[in-house]
Amino acid sequence: MKPLLRPSRLGPGALVAVVAPSGPVPEERLQAGLDVLRGWDLDPVVAPHVLDRHAAFDYLAGADADRAADLQAAWCDPAVDAVLCARGGYGVQRMTDLLDWEAMRAAGPKVFVGFSDITALHEAFARRLGLVTLHGPMAAGIDFLKNARAQEHLKATLFAPETVRVIASDDSTPMVPGRARGVTLGGCLALLAAELGTPHARPAARGGLLCLEDVGEEPYRIDRYLTQLLRAGWLDGVAGVLLGSWERCEPAELLRPLLADRLAGLGVPVAWDFGFGHCAGALTVPFGVTAELDADAGTLALDEPALR
Repeated sequence: MKPLLRPSRLGPGALVAVVAPSGPVPEERLQAGLDVLRGWDLDPVVAPHVLDRHAAFDYLAGADADRAADLQAAWCDPAVDAVLCARGGYGVQRMTDLLDWEAMRAAGPKVFVGFSDITALHEAFARRLGLVTLHGPMAAGIDFLKNARAQEHLKATLFAPETVRVIASDDSTPMVPGRARGVTLGGCLALLAAELGTPHARPAARGGLLCLEDVGEEPYRIDRYLTQLLRAGWLDGVAGVLLGSWERCEPAELLRPLLADRLAGLGVPVAWDFGFGHCAGALTVPFGVTAELDADAGTLALDEPALR
């Protein structure tokens, strides 16, 4: 696995497009998120269909074609410096095949931020555009609006990425001790499993530092997702694993032994509770950069800043 192309960092006045490729967006939270971005001296613009609701399925932010058109138009607009997702939910997999990836590649690199259901786009951006993306808080997300650590870590990554060359979690402990080097990738476990065999998913995580997290999943489902990735050979040759948050994945006392049961046999370092994903104060993790994981120290040291 090779490192990917790094987009340019943001500066004061940068134009940031907010899109909703997945679930419906509460207007009051969107407006609060825009205020935060303006407070960072950014110029946020809202894509036309961000506040839409699908006519038949209330878990989608508008029609698939409209969500795809918003993302593509924002990405291909030369005035836009970054594209931030408003929220996750579900819906990305319904619209990724509607994107014109050739046109998006021709538009050149820019910053892309999101997590959860946006995992499917992280994979597609890596595979189709060869581009570093940021697994981080979203513009209308509660953590982005309420948590200073989540805000400040994303802001530093966007504006001064050299200041976050080492991503550290105070709560992390080694599930399997050791150090490993590789290229970062990953996201929501359920989405990575669901992406297997699709045109936009990479064939394997070989040589990667795999970041995994999820929300609201029962242990047997987590077992099933990991077992599917193992049986498909997708985890063969992975260099190391970082485990983020597992919010509402109950019962908690079963979770760590379950993850150890499925992952320890890989024979690579595994860091537990690394502080990214669906948790308060979630850290922003760049995907597509070469880094070193120290599972004992709970650190991820990037060879280069996430953005140029």
